[in-house]
Amino acid sequence: MTSEFDDSFKELEQSVMEDMRRVYTEKTIDHFLNPRNLGEIQAPDGFGSVTGPCGDTLEICLRVNNRRIMNTTFWTDGCGASIASGSMVTELIKGKSLAEAQRITQDDILNALGGLPEESLHCALLGANTLKEAIRDYLACEKEPWKRAYRR
Repeated sequence: MTSEFDDSFKELEQSVMEDMRRVYTEKTIDHFLNPRNLGEIQAPDGFGSVTGPCGDTLEICLRVNNRRIMNTTFWTDGCGASIASGSMVTELIKGKSLAEAQRITQDDILNALGGLPEESLHCALLGANTLKEAIRDYLACEKEPWKRAYRR
């Protein structure tokens, strides 16, 4: 009985993966199934949270030292494309200066993932916008540190 279940499960898994490969690149699938930097940083130096038009929310935490991003994490309640975009944007910014990270765009995320289907392009924009929000938060708290106390 267990063998039949295992065989059925493997067939289903293969079918799902074949469907995913028709829509997404291998890199996108990898970042969706094995997200990098998932989680949160306690008392982050910068924090951004943006909800996209589809209803997905993406959050990015930054740990900054000498205006360079030393660590970053993300969290999302979104779809596979949102997970992959959050994962990729955090990979793209690690070790970069704030100025370099601010220049990351939707196209940079899309190119790094090898593209997304038309209906998921907004997920990469969500990643870029959330990153910019986290950097804005860092810069605001750098000027006025008391603002950290009023974050979520």
